[in-house]
Formats: sequence, structure tokens, C-alpha cells
Amino acid sequence: VQLQASGGGLVQAGGSLRLSCAASGRTFNRNSMAWFRQAPGKERENVAAISWSASTYYADSVKGRFTISRDDAENTNTVFLQMNNLKPEDTAVYYCAAAFWGPPTAATEQRGYDYWGQGTLVTVSS
Repeated sequence: VQLQASGGGLVQAGGSLRLSCAASGRTFNRNSMAWFRQAPGKERENVAAISWSASTYYADSVKGRFTISRDDAENTNTVFLQMNNLKPEDTAVYYCAAAFWGPPTAATEQRGYDYWGQGTLVTVSS
């Protein structure tokens, strides 16, 4: 299984970016997908997650600004992260993740995910 993330870049504070992550190698029927981020010198944290039942989780720091969604069209699984009103503290490498299987609620811990993308850098300038 491979997860290919895209959409990162440089944006000014207050701007928007949309991250995408497409899974290949297998199709997941009932799983969680998520976005984590890791800023320099900090631990990796869960930004947002979505389950197969569309249950979502957001970190407090991004609530109201970020929206996670997924597209489970035939033979594909893609997760998106729409990021609005970006702040300099959102600067980080963003990683997408997918679980092999999951409950109706979105998994929030790293150990709940089996597959990881390569990361895409988001830089927000002040």
C-alpha cells in the first residue's frame, strides 16, 4: 500500500491550501484516514481524522479552520484536508495515514494507523 500526498506549499497567513492523499495498492472498505503534522522540534500530532462512517475528529488548534473529507469512489480511497485561515503555527510537514480497518469513530492515535504517506511541507509566512 502506498499513500501519495500532495498540495503543500508556501502561503501567507490567512491563506488557504488543500492537501490530497491517494491510496494505491488496495481498497479500504471500513477504515479511518487522517492527517498528522510535525513541526520542527515538536512531536507528531493528529490534526484531523475521518472514519468510514464520516465521523470526524479535529485538534482544538484547527477547529473551524480545517475540514477533512474523503472520497471512496470505486477502487480508490482519497483523503483531503482543506486548510483555511492558515497561521504561522500551522507550519509543519503534514503526513496522511490510513488504517487497515477501524470502528465507526475516527482513530486519533498514531498507533491506530498502519500506512503512512511521505509527507508534504506546509509553510505559512507571517
